[in-house]
Amino acid sequence: MDGKRLDSLQDIYSTSVEKDRFFSATHEEIFSGMTTDIYFVKTRDVLRQCKKLDTPVIAEFFTRDRGVFAGLPEVLRLLEGKDLVIDHLDEGDFFEPKDVVLRITGSYGDFGMYETVILGMLASSTGWATAARECVEAAEGKPVLCFGARHVHPAVAPVMERAAVAIGGCSAASCILGAKMAGLEPKGTIPHAAILVVGDTVELARTYDAFLPEEEARIILVDTFKDEPEEAIRVADLLGDRLQGVRLDTPGERGGVTPELVREVRWRLDKRGYDKVKIIASGGLNPERIRILSKAGVDSFGVGSYIAHAVPRDMTMDIKEVDGIPIAKRGRLPGIIENPKLKRLK
Repeated sequence: MDGKRLDSLQDIYSTSVEKDRFFSATHEEIFSGMTTDIYFVKTRDVLRQCKKLDTPVIAEFFTRDRGVFAGLPEVLRLLEGKDLVIDHLDEGDFFEPKDVVLRITGSYGDFGMYETVILGMLASSTGWATAARECVEAAEGKPVLCFGARHVHPAVAPVMERAAVAIGGCSAASCILGAKMAGLEPKGTIPHAAILVVGDTVELARTYDAFLPEEEARIILVDTFKDEPEEAIRVADLLGDRLQGVRLDTPGERGGVTPELVREVRWRLDKRGYDKVKIIASGGLNPERIRILSKAGVDSFGVGSYIAHAVPRDMTMDIKEVDGIPIAKRGRLPGIIENPKLKRLK
């Protein structure tokens, strides 16, 4: 696709897609309408025949669940240059079920074909931001790092991590592009793979400390080869005051990161004079586990799957007014539904 917007069924029939490519859509394909449902292109043909394509309408967007609103900048980018009036929640605003989160007023032909795309943008980002906010609130001020990129398709990983950080409130993200989209530099320690290849956690920590820039935090995984408290002490003895934290990522096969393990690591570090060394926990965390581990002594949290696998907020678009006349399909109320939180785009 060259970025030209689809305008009719004939455009679809005459479009071919190269096979030697990633399956994700390019930005040009999103703009062109290639990721919309075909029936919205059929609608253009039908309305054009009825001389109704440019009918002025009011469309409202809502969802049946509560959440934290996100995804608006992509929608505005999609509709940029259109003669539309847009009323919206701000990203980060909390909404209740059935609240109108977005209202578009203007020619149906200017935005109707993008219904699928707008709903998908809002549904996904809102779901991720909501899950991230739940984790951040559970941590009660302690940092939450989002590293869910491994759980989703790489095409949407930066969208997810941007929503989790910029809107959900996570302190950082590990995905490079996602972090930069949120205006931050990416954060993260090292994977188990590095320790496994080197063969010893302490040797890895020695090289890590000597090689990496001073501004990089010295945080070391301590669950790869030995008992976690023992490994934490070994690393602390090596790095001393340069060690900023140890990360516990004990797999489920070994019982996972438990409150008892956290308390023992904290106790042993404190007894050896390493009371300033932070404990970072990761591995299958959710808001409930964050609360429990926080009470046990964890200082910050790495969350991946809970945010990445968040349930998207099932967005719906309804036409509520056509050519100045209130209207709705059966079961919905004709005319606009007021939401005082909505702001008009300047």
